[in-house]
Amino acid sequence: MPYFKHYSFDLWLTLIKSNPLFKIERTQFFYDNFNATHKSLDEVALIFRQVDVMCNNINEKTGKNIDAEEMYLMVINMINNFNNNFDSIDTEQLYQQMETLLFKHLPFLYSSETITVLEHLKQNANCTMNILSNTGFIKGQTLRKVLAQIGLASFFDFQLYSDEEQLSKPNPKFFNLMLDKVSHLPLNEIVHVGDNPKADIAGANLVGINSVLINSNLLTINTLICSKL
Repeated sequence: MPYFKHYSFDLWLTLIKSNPLFKIERTQFFYDNFNATHKSLDEVALIFRQVDVMCNNINEKTGKNIDAEEMYLMVINMINNFNNNFDSIDTEQLYQQMETLLFKHLPFLYSSETITVLEHLKQNANCTMNILSNTGFIKGQTLRKVLAQIGLASFFDFQLYSDEEQLSKPNPKFFNLMLDKVSHLPLNEIVHVGDNPKADIAGANLVGINSVLINSNLLTINTLICSKL
């Protein structure tokens, strides 16, 4: 594969993946604290998944962003059969508790090759890089700290998150925020890499840049430095 001058990366399921222990303890927390209807742990876990998928689909459709606090309130509402008084819930404190839990069980690198590939690109392509990521239950401000903790932050010249911009992939406006920062480069020298055919690949195509789909198909991040492709 030819080198590009700028690499834009999706984050979740492209460079990192959730620590299962985080989701287990998050489910337990909501089961213990917001469960007046006595849902089972499995039911609470399913509600988290349903809200995650629903909000992701809505964000991809509208190109906007449903914030993390709103998503947590949706979970609480569904656990309680859509009959919940939110007045007693401190959403800021709740988010801080979830952030603390996330740092207790940090996400993993998606692949053992991730850092090696990023280092190779920096050294051999003399390129710049960014994160362009839709967010969900975890905000961009938290993800910036996560990337620093797991040794990825130094690779990226800038990071763009949907909750901070109120835009979500595949909205071309979100991609254009990235392109504005590398406006000195022709579009054919820029590539976006991600796992989602709609958000990442279709979105990149809409603004006329290259794209590479990994992880959700038979290709890995190593594809980016494989000379045979």
